[in-house]
Amino acid sequence: MTTDRIRLAVLGAGPGGYPAAFLAAERGWDVTLIDPRANPGGVCLYVGCIPSKALLHAAHTVRLAEDAEAFGIAFGEPAIDLDRLRGWKDDVVEKITGGLGTLAQARRVRSVRGMGRFVDGHTIRVASGGELVEVNFDVAIIATGSSPVVPPPLRLDSNRVWDSTAALELREVPETLLIVGGGYIGLEMATLYSALGSHVTVVEMTGTLLAGADEDLVRVLSRSIEDRIHEVLLDTRVTALREHANGGVEADLADAEQEVTRTFDRVLIAVGRRPNSADLGLEHTGVSINERGFIVVDHQRRTTDASIYAVGDVAGEPMLAHKATHEARVAVEAIAGEPASWDPAAIPAVVYTDPEVAWCGLTEQDARARNIEVQVARFPWTASGRAVALGRTDGVTKVVVEPGTERVLGMGIAGPGAGELIAEAVLAVEMGARLDDLRMSIHPHPSLTETVMEAADVFFNTSPHYIARRR
Repeated sequence: MTTDRIRLAVLGAGPGGYPAAFLAAERGWDVTLIDPRANPGGVCLYVGCIPSKALLHAAHTVRLAEDAEAFGIAFGEPAIDLDRLRGWKDDVVEKITGGLGTLAQARRVRSVRGMGRFVDGHTIRVASGGELVEVNFDVAIIATGSSPVVPPPLRLDSNRVWDSTAALELREVPETLLIVGGGYIGLEMATLYSALGSHVTVVEMTGTLLAGADEDLVRVLSRSIEDRIHEVLLDTRVTALREHANGGVEADLADAEQEVTRTFDRVLIAVGRRPNSADLGLEHTGVSINERGFIVVDHQRRTTDASIYAVGDVAGEPMLAHKATHEARVAVEAIAGEPASWDPAAIPAVVYTDPEVAWCGLTEQDARARNIEVQVARFPWTASGRAVALGRTDGVTKVVVEPGTERVLGMGIAGPGAGELIAEAVLAVEMGARLDDLRMSIHPHPSLTETVMEAADVFFNTSPHYIARRR
C-alpha cells in the first residue's frame, strides 16, 4: 500500500473523526466520512460541548447582571425568552456544523450519511437513505464517540426524565429539577438551569463533587454554588424513579441514615457515558474490546486489526473532545508511516461551571494515590488585583511541583476563566518547565494570568501580594 493515495474510511464525524478525515484529505488521500448527520460535528457540536457552552454563556450573563448590583448597577429581574434562547443555541450549532460541511466539500471528502457496520476488515456497509452503500477501504478509523449512561434502576420511559441530550434541547425550565450525578455534566447543567430559574437538587453517590479533581479546587466551586443551587446531597443514591399520578417524578433517595421519597418536576440523569462500540460489526474484524466497552488501541491508536484504528471516546478515557482531536492527528501520521505516538503529559480537563474548574498534568490526588512525592504552592485570588476588581475573589491557582528539580508536574485553577488560563499550564508541563520559568516570565498586569506567575512566586516566598506559610 502506497501512502500517496490511501483509501481511508472514517466512521464517525465528531471531534475525532472529522479532523482525521480533513488531515488525511490534505495529504491527497481518498477519504470517505461516514456519519448519520448531514454535516460533521458529532455529539460534541450537535448535542454536547458547543450547545452547552452557548447556554452556559447565557447563564453566566444572568449571574453578571445579578453581581452588578454589588457595585451599583441594577438590571432588575431577567426576562428569559426561552424560544429565542433555544433558537440562538441552535443557530450557533448550525453555523459551526454548516461551516464544517463546507470545509469537507472544499477538501473533497466524500460524505456518506447513515449508520455504518463492518462487513469485514476492509469493508463498511452503510444504511443510507433506504439503501445499502458499501465503502471499501485500505485503512479505517473508528471515531463513533459515546452515549449517556442510564443505570437500569433509573430507566423510566417518560419525557420527564432527561439525559444530557434532552436537557440541552431546552424544552422548558422546570420549577424543580433533580440532577443525578455530581460530575462535570451534572454540575454544568445545574449551573444552567439554576440561572434560568429552576430549584435544582444535585444528588451524588460519593462524598465529593467532581471526582478526580483536587479537593481544594472543588471547595471553591462548592462554596460558590451554595447560594445558587437549592441543595447538594452527597453520599446519597437515587434508588428508583416513578411517574407521579399528579405529574412530576417520584424519586427514592437513600443515604446512610434513611430513605425518603420526593417529587420533582423533571429529573436529569448525568452519571457518565459509555463508548459506542456495540453494533459496529466489529466481530467481523480483528478488533478487540475490553471489559468496559472501549476499543483496545496501541500508542499509535492502532487496534488489534492492523488495518483499523480508533480515536476519541470509543478508544478510552478521558472522554474529551480535545483528546480525540489530538488522537486523530496521531492516527493519520501513524498511517502515513511517520514516527507518531500518543504520549501526552498533560490533557487539560475543564468544568464550565461558575466558577470554572480546570486542571492538567499530575494532581495532588493522583500523587497521593501513586505515592509520588510532590510539593504544592497555592495563590488565592483574594490577593489578585484583577480578581478583586472583577468582584470574583473566589478562586485559587495551584502548582504541583517535583521536589528538587522544581519541575512543574501539574496545575489546577478554580475561578472565572480557568478554562482559558489552564493552557499555559499545559504548555509548562509538556515543555518540562520549572517554576523559575513561570515566575521569570513577565505576565500582564492586572490580569488573572498573573495568578500563575504568583503561584510560582509563592513557592519561593517571593510573592509581593501574598505571604505564604513556610513550607
